[in-house]
Amino acid sequence: MTDHVPLLQGSCFCKAVSYAVSARPILSAYCHCTNCQRLTSCPFVHTMHFDASVFTWTHPEPHESRLDFYDNILKPYKRRYRCKTCGVGVASHNSNTNRSSVWGATLDRNADGKIVGWDIAKPTAHQFYGTRMLDVNDDLTKWEGYQSNSDNLN
Repeated sequence: MTDHVPLLQGSCFCKAVSYAVSARPILSAYCHCTNCQRLTSCPFVHTMHFDASVFTWTHPEPHESRLDFYDNILKPYKRRYRCKTCGVGVASHNSNTNRSSVWGATLDRNADGKIVGWDIAKPTAHQFYGTRMLDVNDDLTKWEGYQSNSDNLN
């Protein structure tokens, strides 16, 4: 197994499940898609996509003993992982693209509550903004679908 030097690290609420990523995200955006809305009960999430090879679980093995998962019935190639103890969703894997995703709210925080590595994790856009539940007044670009692969709504 390749040694991973973590750029970002995170965990669930109770810290029973933890992970690290050793590269910058391929995509870091606020996602407003209806799947994210329904799966998180939130109007949008901060999602970061990485090549699966740079993602690793860091909690004690066997990793599966602390993880539960959900395969999206609408997109069976997407598996979402959550902590068996606190129920927090921490990551997902897309078998079509061989990418892993994590959510910004699970990233480690410093003593002031700020995300460690925010300069790396900071979102660059809003995606699936056409299905938003609320308007967001910021300077980020807003896309109908994925960033740079759909209509720009700005």
